[in-house]
Amino acid sequence: MSVGPIFLHEKMKNKVQLITYVDRFGGSNLPQLQELLTGPLQGVFGGVHLLPFFHKIDGADAGFDPIDHTQVDERLGDWQDIKALSDHAEIMADVIVNHMSSESPQFLDFSRQGEASRYNGLFLTMDAVFPKGATEQELLAIYRPRPGMPFTVTTLSNGQKRLLWTTFTPQQIDIDVHHPAGQSYLDSILRSLADSGVSMVRLDAVGYAIKKAGHSCFMMPETFEFIGQFAARARELGLEVLVEIHSYYKRQIEIAKQVDWVYDFALPPLVLHALEFGRSGPLRNWLAERPKNAVTVLDTHDGIGIIDIGADASDRKGSPGLVPPDELDELVERMHRNSQGESRKATGAAASNLDLYQVNCTFYDALGRNDAAYLAARAIQFFVPGIPQVYYVGLLAGHNDMALLERTQVGRDINRHYYSRNEVLSDLQRPVVRKLIELIRLRNTHPAFAGKFMAQPSPDDQLCLQWTAGDAGIELHVHLPSKTARITHWEKSERSVLELD
Repeated sequence: MSVGPIFLHEKMKNKVQLITYVDRFGGSNLPQLQELLTGPLQGVFGGVHLLPFFHKIDGADAGFDPIDHTQVDERLGDWQDIKALSDHAEIMADVIVNHMSSESPQFLDFSRQGEASRYNGLFLTMDAVFPKGATEQELLAIYRPRPGMPFTVTTLSNGQKRLLWTTFTPQQIDIDVHHPAGQSYLDSILRSLADSGVSMVRLDAVGYAIKKAGHSCFMMPETFEFIGQFAARARELGLEVLVEIHSYYKRQIEIAKQVDWVYDFALPPLVLHALEFGRSGPLRNWLAERPKNAVTVLDTHDGIGIIDIGADASDRKGSPGLVPPDELDELVERMHRNSQGESRKATGAAASNLDLYQVNCTFYDALGRNDAAYLAARAIQFFVPGIPQVYYVGLLAGHNDMALLERTQVGRDINRHYYSRNEVLSDLQRPVVRKLIELIRLRNTHPAFAGKFMAQPSPDDQLCLQWTAGDAGIELHVHLPSKTARITHWEKSERSVLELD
């Protein structure tokens, strides 16, 4: 079922955005974050994606399992602080669509009262989707982002045992988004965000929101229909919508045709592949067919995606990926080697809360802390059509946080460092960070980025990307074997060169 584009794509500012936790980037609360963005980082970012700031931020999944999605964690501030920050930058916030915390008032009420609870039916159980039971084939058809079945055996506080649907962790209970209580809950989230100055929402885990017996329960026609309805409601409230989906690249292209904004999750591993293998072919092929309504990233609060450029695991015919399987395997090994084995300790079965399709590592360490290579990668990201977002650890060319990983045993924490203000101010003086900020400012202000994009013909060991608008232009040239890049830009008769090394 085709829903069609939901919003006009020119609404989001064509400037680099920051992705950050409120309490992990130079302070512990919203006012301190605002002071950083309006002080040392004044004018660097056109918007900021605030990772979950709801009550509470330190649950089982770093805020992605909120107890109360309509309440700001009081340790960070309140809705007035969100409103104050929105006066300085566009704010994107998460709507965790698929699930809620096992500590939420709604689930605790259901746990106490069972079928007598007003929330009975809000939380998905296995029999709600499979009332007549499920066959082995039906269970195996369910698409899984993690090992095992999406169910948790739970004894409610009233003594009743239930088989709850838990796509991610046992503490994240999937909800029925069509149940009146589910609809009311999600609508209350949208209203709280819209009333507090948030202009964009990211639909987290929305691909898993609809369950249907005998189907994959992931990005089905019914899922698109729900996304369309939910986004239409967001539109009524003045909110723009970004859909977060990790998937086989051709499926991602189809998804992009039916929503407003998607992440280009194929870009990070393809940029790594180009720099590590010294070949631009796979990346250039992707540039020719990728969605244009994309938010570009190299790093996020999650790992570096692999599924996004690999073969279609759900297709028995073996639909090929954007790179050959042996090169994809070697790319993962190179990330592990470049990070001195640190990413291996945080990825897959080596760490809890694991994902099957991601390598946990900072992007800077995945490139072996090579400044020139890192700046070349960022330049490629900024030149690829879309709205660029930079993760706070990536902004500071951060290293893997092995101490945090050791303490929590959660793989993705390797890339979720808590920066003190002094650490931020110190790292902002590092040459690689200073050059990156210079590059961000150029991306934000050069008029050619509002014009026409072209991937220029070049040898396979090079990459040449160009934007032109009237008498203004800007061109990126990357020599992949040496992992070095140069930007040439002009307006009228004035011409400048920026060496990225």
